[in-house]
Amino acid sequence: MKIETRFSAHPEDVKNYDTVKLRKEFLIENVFLPDEISLVYSMYDRLIAGGAMPVSKELALEAPSELRAGFFLERREMGIINTGGAAEISADGEVYLIGYKEALYLGKETRNVVFKSVNRTEPARLYINSAPAHRKYPSRKVTVKDAEVVTVGSPEFSNHRTLNKLIVASVLPTCQLQMGMTELKPGSVWNTMPAHTHTRRMEAYFYFEILENQTVCHFMGDPAETRHIWLKNGQAVISPPWSIHSAAGTSNYTFIWGMAGENFDYGDVDVYNPTDLK
Repeated sequence: MKIETRFSAHPEDVKNYDTVKLRKEFLIENVFLPDEISLVYSMYDRLIAGGAMPVSKELALEAPSELRAGFFLERREMGIINTGGAAEISADGEVYLIGYKEALYLGKETRNVVFKSVNRTEPARLYINSAPAHRKYPSRKVTVKDAEVVTVGSPEFSNHRTLNKLIVASVLPTCQLQMGMTELKPGSVWNTMPAHTHTRRMEAYFYFEILENQTVCHFMGDPAETRHIWLKNGQAVISPPWSIHSAAGTSNYTFIWGMAGENFDYGDVDVYNPTDLK
């Protein structure tokens, strides 16, 4: 297992970051490494984001020294969304078959977790978010059929998209972790526009289904002084609570959003009109 720690940054300091520094602090460049669990421990709400890609062997989820825990989920919950081939995930003896774009929630105190690809020629790519948890909730598989599905935006504004709310309070109980998947319609490229901030929750975005030779530009920072990070297929970005989190692609794409923090109210946002951004 590989784990990297990322510390929080003051928004005034971020205004002075150059491209290299901005990418170093907020971009998760290598989410999936063959036969590896690769994670980033962010000090924003102590969210852990990363991926597991079992190819030729099973991957056991172990507790890194950074957690000072007997096992990974001793004091945490976890959400997993599969962006690759079919996976078998064993959690305390219960085996879950997780297909493409299906999710699994693992509750606090789940002790033994093992990731396995059903077919090594089509390995699973398991995107992971984990947050501290105050109580134990049941583990559960969630498919798009189980999700709360909302279509928003419009072709006229290039932001026609479907939100699949997979691991959210309206679908199953969690302590603070929320995850979902947004699919942009062909011809639409903008996500989370109008842009907003929510200072009671941080967020991480994982971008995939980006066409070959295409890319996505993620916008972040203070609405009055924005910054941008260019991402390739299969990369993620950390969004601080004070930062906008929006993007435009050179084609349509799909992204997974994950949040941690104290508020589940999706209306608890400060919205900025496109003409207000600088």
